[in-house]
Amino acid sequence: MLFSLTAWLFCLVPVHAETLKILTTGAFKQVVLEFIPGFEARTGVKVELQNDTAGALIKRISAGETFDVVFLTPGGLSTLADQQKVDVATIRPVAKVVIGVAVKSGAPHPKLETVEQFKEAVLGARKVAYIDPASGGSSGIYLDGLFRRLGIADEVRAKAILVPGGLLAERVANGEADLAIHQVSEILPVPGVSLAGLLPEPIQNATTYSSAVAASANNRPAATGFLAAMASSGADAIIRAKGMQPVK
Repeated sequence: MLFSLTAWLFCLVPVHAETLKILTTGAFKQVVLEFIPGFEARTGVKVELQNDTAGALIKRISAGETFDVVFLTPGGLSTLADQQKVDVATIRPVAKVVIGVAVKSGAPHPKLETVEQFKEAVLGARKVAYIDPASGGSSGIYLDGLFRRLGIADEVRAKAILVPGGLLAERVANGEADLAIHQVSEILPVPGVSLAGLLPEPIQNATTYSSAVAASANNRPAATGFLAAMASSGADAIIRAKGMQPVK
């Protein structure tokens, strides 16, 4: 049902260029990937998809990297709008995601209902993997501050496996870490791990991701068509299946 709707939307959009370049944060990558095969088949446009941390994407675009569509945090898009790198009129929230805790498949799930239980789980782990805050990843920056507020920053840093980006739950699957703390949408695609639970509500952090078309997009018609499909009501099911919640 979804792809019949997207096909209709794409047919409304004349496509002139042969490539559509999309930049996205890692957390939103799995959603974008679901739309690419149908888009390419129906339009003949080849999608070049690149992902990076939010901070790294801002730096890349600010430095002059060209693209057609970007999925980024609202704050990041605001920065790029001030630099006239994105078309302000096209900025639209798409989805939000919260932070979860992953363990190796088959391993006991730690209790995570309260803040104290979360602290116990982290302090009791041999190694804990999360995004290196220096890389500009949203979850890593948040967790770095959270551990300081909880008074366990030194203990966590001593056992931390800091990952610059990507599916860091792989560090749990291969046995390097006991826990991976990351956005849920980047835990679910990793084989060999299980989502043990979410951060307790008092310390949970939801990150919103929005879309925008580049101010100097090379393939604006296809960019508009791609985003139109992702704004359809049928797209909500894909967003939820990837561990995120639609935002309108």
